[in-house]
Amino acid sequence: MIEAYELTRRYGEFTAVGGVSFSVDEGEIVGILGPNGAGKTTIIRMITGFLPPTAGRVTVAGHDLARDPLAARRELGYLPENVALYPEMRVREYLAYRAHLEGVPRSTARRVIGEVMERTLIDDVSGQIIGTLSKGYRQRVGLATAILHNPRVLVLDEPTVGLDPKQIVAIRGLIRELGEKHTLLLSTHILPEVELLCDRVVIIDQGRIVAEGSPSDLRQQWVGNPVVRVEVRKDDGSVAGALATLDGVVEVRPYAGGPDVFLVEAESGRDLREDVFSLAVENGWVLRELTEERASLEDVFVRLTTRDAAAEAGGEPMTDELAPGERGEEEEVPS
Repeated sequence: MIEAYELTRRYGEFTAVGGVSFSVDEGEIVGILGPNGAGKTTIIRMITGFLPPTAGRVTVAGHDLARDPLAARRELGYLPENVALYPEMRVREYLAYRAHLEGVPRSTARRVIGEVMERTLIDDVSGQIIGTLSKGYRQRVGLATAILHNPRVLVLDEPTVGLDPKQIVAIRGLIRELGEKHTLLLSTHILPEVELLCDRVVIIDQGRIVAEGSPSDLRQQWVGNPVVRVEVRKDDGSVAGALATLDGVVEVRPYAGGPDVFLVEAESGRDLREDVFSLAVENGWVLRELTEERASLEDVFVRLTTRDAAAEAGGEPMTDELAPGERGEEEEVPS
């Protein structure tokens, strides 16, 4: 549904996005993940047609965004990070205005607006002035405008930024429900959001893709060897040495959680829990804990977006400078 090929955006000598290529298949929820200043918003703006790329191309539902922009944009619904609403208008009034702009026929507009308000859970504030709504409700109004024309693709840029925990839960539930009927591209730097919502993740750093795959595949690929956490009731000084003798053990190291806790790293693909249990029985240890340490997407993210990781990969040094599209300010787009 979305094809981005060699997308590049330069501002003078500064390259905000350099040669990014990825696709989003029909029915997928794909997350673009990266630290602030990585180029996420710049990529989103190029995909939605709000910012022309310096090089590269985008197709949406088979329509080239540069050659046939109207057809491509008809298939797109876009929720920007900062939702642009008219605060003096009432919710239903604003949606009617947007429906007209989106080309929704007048004969069906009333029904469509009612359905959209019900889907986004804003029908209870339909007569309220937008400027009096909480940020969570304004986000829902923004989502409602994005789906008014029933697009096949939804692009959401930081949809839960600035919301309180209760509002975040509500918006995530709504996004999950929208994903059942639309193809979604979601830009965020909130890791739990990606874990909960996305089928696939594209990690961006310094304007380039550094990893791509499902959250589980990325954890398995980038985090390293499996690790088991072992806690005994009282270590007499022999536990670490005994654990190190087990077949397949790479390293035994103390754990910061206490003097009787150890992390046992195994060779790739090895599960040591049964061997550790048998060893504990043989030595008369009282096991308090025997747990497989599960890597998180946060571990992957930190490893891929730190200076050390960039140096190990032979990449370019990182910069703390933000791209113009990442500063939260208006960009000067060359004519």
